[in-house]
Amino acid sequence: MTNRGGRIGTIVIAFLIGLAFGTLATVGHRSVLRIGEIAIPWGLVAALVGVAALLLGIRLVAGGRAAAAAAGAGIVVAVAVLTLPGPGGSVIIVGDLTGTVWSIAPALIAVLVVAWPKLPSARPRDA
Repeated sequence: MTNRGGRIGTIVIAFLIGLAFGTLATVGHRSVLRIGEIAIPWGLVAALVGVAALLLGIRLVAGGRAAAAAAGAGIVVAVAVLTLPGPGGSVIIVGDLTGTVWSIAPALIAVLVVAWPKLPSARPRDA
């Protein structure tokens, strides 16, 4: 019974971490660095790398797919809620290329991390 409670706690915490990261990354995904006429979307790149690193880290530390799926669900929920217009009609995720990439890519990254097959362990075989 203790193992089940710990597992559920891990999943809930992973979801909350994903929700928090998704919210923060959504706010920062629009950051750009302008060098002359060139705009480098470093906020989007950092947010997507952060999503991949968070989900991979949770999958490796938690030792399974459930916690990584919960964190991915938290990120997707945050992005989905922040896509909706606010009471005054303002939006955080604009319908341009950057907003579209941010709306879709975290879910794709989550699917890839969760669906990736388990890697073989480095333990030597018993002869």
